[in-house]
Amino acid sequence: MNTSIKPLERPAGLADRVYYELRDNIGSHQIRPGERLQEVSLAAQLGVSRTPVREALARLESEGMIVVEGRGFVVPELTDADIEEIYQLRFLLEPAAARIAVAEVSSPTDLASMSSAVDDSVAAEKNGDFRAFLEANSRFHNAWRALVPNRRMSKLLDQYVGHVRFLRVLTLGDPGARKAALAGMKAIHAAFRKRDAEAAATAMHKHLETAKHYLVLAIEQIEKEKAAEANPSPAAEADTGGRRGARS
Repeated sequence: MNTSIKPLERPAGLADRVYYELRDNIGSHQIRPGERLQEVSLAAQLGVSRTPVREALARLESEGMIVVEGRGFVVPELTDADIEEIYQLRFLLEPAAARIAVAEVSSPTDLASMSSAVDDSVAAEKNGDFRAFLEANSRFHNAWRALVPNRRMSKLLDQYVGHVRFLRVLTLGDPGARKAALAGMKAIHAAFRKRDAEAAATAMHKHLETAKHYLVLAIEQIEKEKAAEANPSPAAEADTGGRRGARS
């Protein structure tokens, strides 16, 4: 073996690009709950090798966006019972955590990360940038959670953070959901700035109620899209046939 030959570097960020492409497709419902994701077929569709796909799938799985099923992955399907269980937990934990976290704020510096995330969310919403908004929204929630002094409570919050990321991906692709989320973030941020624990808890609870509302709408829309594909209307079939005839 010629030891002077060095390994070639892969194109920088290819796994990141695959990750964002798949995550954006989950958020836009192009990849729907219940749909299987397999390494080989995805690599062929994306025109890349299996390695960046494998890395992207592992990242999505670690964040709760997809789950292992058999020899591949699947986007988790949420039932009404799943949504109720998730939000029962969130309603119990997050307002209480916000109330406690406010007491840890002693200067504007403690809120620097939260303030930056709000500013970035405003800019992303103005530009209609779903990906940037999703990232800023995640940073906002990480920032206030980092102030929670109760280690056991923080651990409980960490246990379902991946699932919450998945919920955000499903909902924040909708402009109305983004506007509502931004309003909630601003209200929470304002309460932290005033060091008003009760206002923070109230704002967090309202923020969660809004998030649940948009999640239910997103799931309903996905179900409608699936039903329409399974049972296309005669008019849609005729239109499809007409387009095929025009191309032939």
